[in-house]
Amino acid sequence: MVIAVMDGQGAGLGKSFIKRLKKELKDDVKIVALGTNEVAVQNMLKSGADSGYCGEDEIVYFLTNFVPDAIVGPIGILSCGGINGEITAKIAHLVFSLDCKKYIIPLNLHGIFIPGTVNLSMKEIFSQIIEDIKEALKKEDEEKLYLPHPLE
Repeated sequence: MVIAVMDGQGAGLGKSFIKRLKKELKDDVKIVALGTNEVAVQNMLKSGADSGYCGEDEIVYFLTNFVPDAIVGPIGILSCGGINGEITAKIAHLVFSLDCKKYIIPLNLHGIFIPGTVNLSMKEIFSQIIEDIKEALKKEDEEKLYLPHPLE
């Protein structure tokens, strides 16, 4: 399973998530760091990402040519100008239109309030995302185990 983690600035959120994901799922997932800047990509790679893409051109290239099984990032990845202006319209549009699961981490910034998420800690949000990824992996493994009868 390929999980893309997108973040900007210093990638504090992306780093923390990648460390936790790698700790719990080790080599069951391949993590692609999508950083809006070099610092973000380097920090996510240091945290355990398997590969990385930096800046609008590389992110657009990756998302256009390789659709991950899931993408994880703060709510700003869905909005032009998100992550303090680091998300371009092209990136936001591609993320929104991807045919994959999108795990959007709610941050109560920029006047965006998402009811039901106010009392959740980052640890709880990460746990919910990782549990859902584990379920998807389990389903993926079950599908691999089923071999149809030759006459079916």
